[in-house]
Amino acid sequence: MTPIAEFLTENYKKRSMGLVCDNSPEIRRVYTAVFPSNDVMQSILDKGEKEVMLFVHHPSVWDITLGGFQQMDRSLLEKFKECEISVYNLHVPLDNYGSYSTSVTLAKAMGLTELRPFLEYYGSLAAVFGNTESTTVQEMSERFTAVIGHGTSLYQYGTDRIKNGIVAVAAGGGNIVEVHEEIAREGINLLITGITVKNPFTMKAHDFAKEKRINILGGTHYTTEKPACQAMCNYFRKLGLPSEFIAGTPGLEDL
Repeated sequence: MTPIAEFLTENYKKRSMGLVCDNSPEIRRVYTAVFPSNDVMQSILDKGEKEVMLFVHHPSVWDITLGGFQQMDRSLLEKFKECEISVYNLHVPLDNYGSYSTSVTLAKAMGLTELRPFLEYYGSLAAVFGNTESTTVQEMSERFTAVIGHGTSLYQYGTDRIKNGIVAVAAGGGNIVEVHEEIAREGINLLITGITVKNPFTMKAHDFAKEKRINILGGTHYTTEKPACQAMCNYFRKLGLPSEFIAGTPGLEDL
């Protein structure tokens, strides 16, 4: 993040987590978002408020068409500083198994029950297994599309029947070999995740899933992590802070 280093706290430069931009002496309201995109940042500026904070899951903006994460806009960061708008992020802690985590909130939105964590990720457990009443992959695909509100992807590498009534959920960038290895050991044949497009980064995961006959449902990086950031509004409200989720735009190229 060298080009925007002047806007970042010393703590963030060392830890890549926590208070990203310390621009306000007090916080009177919190806005949450998945990524600090230009539209999200401008939307907050347009409200004309001071002493507010933007809470994000990622401190950068995901755009797979540009190769991945892009840094926040300098001119908007200047305006955030002028308007006393701070930025705070939790990446791995929000992925970790818990009430507000990315995979848990997505699984609950899908109606899954009896959630069990798996996938060790930088000291966290970032994915879940869950029970479903759906019996087929096609049925789950239709439900997934309805829940997230836009088109999804289905890579059907195995049977249409969901094995043992259990599916795996790994929100965001969960389509990786390590996830599929744990799924295969559990005898599960459906993964719900975010980024599924076939590219050099994901091909090993696709090849492994095809070999093990694991079906993959994709709903984009943004939308599969959106429920967690929406849920965080309730966390801040419990602290007595008004909070509102600011919607972004799903990158359908992830599919």
